[in-house]
Amino acid sequence: MTLSLQIAWLFLLPVPIACIAWTVTHEEIFKEPREFCVQCSKEGSLLKKKFFYLFTCEYCFSHYVTAAMLLLTNFKLLLPDWRGYIIAGFSLVWIANIYMSLYARVRMEIKKEKIDIAEKEEQLNNRK
Repeated sequence: MTLSLQIAWLFLLPVPIACIAWTVTHEEIFKEPREFCVQCSKEGSLLKKKFFYLFTCEYCFSHYVTAAMLLLTNFKLLLPDWRGYIIAGFSLVWIANIYMSLYARVRMEIKKEKIDIAEKEEQLNNRK
């Protein structure tokens, strides 16, 4: 695989990684399993706590999603052997988490704008 193709993969493969990690750890569709995992991460043995915690933390979970993606795609970065998997894995996690941070920031800005609009509408309605 050429270096330019590797770079393309490096910035495109984190998109589904981030999407999966964010959806499982934040979105409403996984609310009940996530709440169960939060509860289990607070009680029991250290191993049990850590296992269940990984389903509540997008950073932690993105490592496992990345490992699955590396198995599915056989993507290696810079080196053609096992070291390429390690470099690719940490690089993909890093970029996926940048994408998730940007997404969280955009969602926060949108939410803030909606709240501001609702407050302004309420003020206008109170003036009438």
